[in-house]
Amino acid sequence: MGNKMFEGLRVVEVTVYVTGPLTSQALADCGAETIMIQTGSRRPMGPPGGPAGMPDGMYQNSTNKLSISLNFASPKGLELAYKLLAKTDVFVENLAGGTLIKRGLGYEAVKKIKPDIIYLSTCMMGQTGPYASHAASGHKLSALSGFNHMSGWPDREPGWVGTYTDFVAPRYNILAILAALEYRRRTGKGQFLDMSQYEGGIQFMGPALLDYAVNKRVADRMGNENPYAAPHNAYRCRGEDRWCAIAVFTDEEWRSFCRVINNPALADDHMFATLVARKENERYLDAMINAWTETRTPEEVMALMQAGRVAAGVVETVEDQVEYDPQLKHRHTFWEVEPPDARNELNIPDYRLSLRIRQSPPLGEHNDHVFKGILGMSDAEVAEMVKAGVIG
Repeated sequence: MGNKMFEGLRVVEVTVYVTGPLTSQALADCGAETIMIQTGSRRPMGPPGGPAGMPDGMYQNSTNKLSISLNFASPKGLELAYKLLAKTDVFVENLAGGTLIKRGLGYEAVKKIKPDIIYLSTCMMGQTGPYASHAASGHKLSALSGFNHMSGWPDREPGWVGTYTDFVAPRYNILAILAALEYRRRTGKGQFLDMSQYEGGIQFMGPALLDYAVNKRVADRMGNENPYAAPHNAYRCRGEDRWCAIAVFTDEEWRSFCRVINNPALADDHMFATLVARKENERYLDAMINAWTETRTPEEVMALMQAGRVAAGVVETVEDQVEYDPQLKHRHTFWEVEPPDARNELNIPDYRLSLRIRQSPPLGEHNDHVFKGILGMSDAEVAEMVKAGVIG
């Protein structure tokens, strides 16, 4: 296997939950030596225990990473963290704004040790402003960014989209790190990257924000409807809780749709001939389509629609994705981690490079590699730090 994209790059992280670990995960997957500074209470994980039956490592976004157990709240631990950061290219943290500054690991402190380091902070609100010190999670940021208000049905409460911004923010973070690496290559200078998950989430609300700026119109919940398409919904199919999504935007697509359902005359029916008419009669249209789809499997509906150049897709379950989806199987989307265990399938990144997926490490598994191999500490020095509670 050839060299990986980030082979030779060293990344150190102090991260929790999702955004920080996912950011460094992309670098680790592509060959960077990525070291997690962890303690018993400071690990990149989700809610205690995670979903039932899920291996810890899979929930921590820490495959292909190294783990050291270091109490950097102690003076000796902070000194060791400084020594490691002096040999590091990229540092990633996503604690609440100002937290690491108070603990001696803010950018200004780290820059004195490693002037050309690339230091990325990816917290809820950024490092400045009246809410900078607020600690939260992607659940709250999804609400603040407007996703919850726009998700769901118009006659019901705001919807629930989970930690959506947790998965938006890492994309911006990774691009920022890559740009900073290129800048350092050209100039020899490091960067402080102050990333706000809140602001990154709002970027995905662009059309709604522009609509308000120009028309003072506040976007609201529409269920599965779309103002520019009809039909536009998930339709009931044969089988228990089986559905297929169908979207028709143009008159040409509408005529194709009518041919697919073997009712070409419907295309010129005054109730449906135009988008305006279809929107006015959308409930009746949806009922008619459900009557056609419920006698067919979702796979059959999707195949027929796509063959007719109409956008359609099966509403897949997790079982569909893991066991049956031919595209995901062809792309080897779910890989086995190394070493394997009883629960060893993992979803890998949606790009194809020279990847090798290693299982998430136990806490402190790589203490010897880092403290002895990288920092050059002796067995006696490490033993002393372990006895003092500095190294776990």
